[in-house]
Amino acid sequence: MATFLAVAVGGAIGAVLRHAVSTGMYSWLGTGFPWGTLAVNVLGSMVLGAVVEAGASTLKLTPELRALIATGLLGAFTTFSTFALDTASLFDRQATVFGLLYVGASITLCIGGFYLGAGSARWALS
Repeated sequence: MATFLAVAVGGAIGAVLRHAVSTGMYSWLGTGFPWGTLAVNVLGSMVLGAVVEAGASTLKLTPELRALIATGLLGAFTTFSTFALDTASLFDRQATVFGLLYVGASITLCIGGFYLGAGSARWALS
């Protein structure tokens, strides 16, 4: 039950943050291109990469904290953060063809953002 509550709390925070970032981006750059969605997807992928890397190495995240951040907060903040993790897993397992088919050209920045976040966390924690 604690994990479900953690996801709910993270989801509420992520939804509010997504609205704030998207609204800010559209106010700043206009609505002719989905700048807000692109911003939250790339940022969410970068943060997920950092959380996964930090959680797998130095920081030992509890299942509830990981659920709050990765599933709740980032799941509500962006629709592509978990997609980026799944794609990175395919590449890490050397399933390049499936990874390329799964990714497609439209999400290259999200995957790049995931690796940038992971590399930054690895560097910061070393």
